[in-house]
Amino acid sequence: MQPLQPPPYLSFDATTRRLRLDPREPRFYQNPYEAYAWLHEQGSTFFWEQFGHWCFGGHDDVNRLLRDRRLGRQNPAGIPDSRGAGQDRSHLKSFDAIEAHSMLELEPPVHTRLRTLVNRAFVSRQVERLRPRVEALAHELIDGFPAGEAFDLLPAFATPLPITIIAEMLGVPVAMGPQLLDWSHDMVAMYTHGRTRETELAADRAAREFSDFLRGYVAERKKAPGDDLLSLLISAQENGQKLTEDELVSSAILLLNAGHEATVHQAGNAVRAILQQGGDPRRFFASADATAATVEECLRFDAPLHYFARYTYEDLEIAPGVTVKSGDQLGLLLGMANRDPAAFSDPGTFSPGRADQKNVSFGAGIHFCIGAPLARLELQAALGVLFDRLPNLALAGEPRFRDSWHFHGLERLMVTTGV
Repeated sequence: MQPLQPPPYLSFDATTRRLRLDPREPRFYQNPYEAYAWLHEQGSTFFWEQFGHWCFGGHDDVNRLLRDRRLGRQNPAGIPDSRGAGQDRSHLKSFDAIEAHSMLELEPPVHTRLRTLVNRAFVSRQVERLRPRVEALAHELIDGFPAGEAFDLLPAFATPLPITIIAEMLGVPVAMGPQLLDWSHDMVAMYTHGRTRETELAADRAAREFSDFLRGYVAERKKAPGDDLLSLLISAQENGQKLTEDELVSSAILLLNAGHEATVHQAGNAVRAILQQGGDPRRFFASADATAATVEECLRFDAPLHYFARYTYEDLEIAPGVTVKSGDQLGLLLGMANRDPAAFSDPGTFSPGRADQKNVSFGAGIHFCIGAPLARLELQAALGVLFDRLPNLALAGEPRFRDSWHFHGLERLMVTTGV
């Protein structure tokens, strides 16, 4: 087998293992897997100059480092941030206040307490009970598709489904969906490469408005609890301890943001991947087992999150020849790990039911995605209904990805129903 040629938009020094690759290069974010395949041949570990730290794309390395307790999400110097904690952040007070209590950005013992309380409320809803509601909502959305013309499946199906479900779970008005989406988009933009001052101001404004909105609902639920996730978060206890209001608001924002952001991208990526296989898509959903296997392969084949940052808590030789100091940041490339030829047979082939399925799309270790069961259920139920109802669904043009390599999702997904 001939070695792959390096993509023309990157440069790599094999001696120093330094990579120069602009993550905003369209040829890269439209198809990062070309670069990943070549980098796997170079050893999967490299110093990415645009990010200023070591990155790991091998499946075993990513899986190992996600679980390594000598690393964590909490920046020893302050709140995790792509610009570092040393610069003036006075214009980010509202955003930082949310992050300061987010379990995603904290480590034990605080993380353990928060996750235990949130997980207790989250799983008490018995996620599997939501399957009929997800299926019914999928049918409602499909009933509204235009007939005989191309339309964008993202706003028509992939976006409203998860935001409706998480809003209903939390007990906030579904009519607030568009506003929740706007706040979420503005906040997660903080984690993309090359953000601007305008991005930061928008994120801080969104954090302030989002927090104020939720505090109003928290006050209502304290007076009149209901059968919703917000009420359960308020009442959840562990050894006599409850969430503070700040922790509760941060947790609700995290659940709302994570509860739809990645699922929207994954739904779009999954439909694109399935339709590109050709033939009758119903073959991928012929049984519950086939549906589950198809969703797992969609998660591996084209994951919605490609980068997850970690900080080192001591000086380490993190890999052969790679030494890092305490406080250094590392990048774990989830999307690259899912296409590692050392871990998967024919990694570039879409193959549901593969024997070597072990994707890292939800992470691993103590920060494993708390919403993974809900995301899996939503994808299984929604995609199953979509292709059962519309087996002749077809792409209407080549889908294009957004200029956001980190959060890997489509700009639009134009389709026709064939009916």
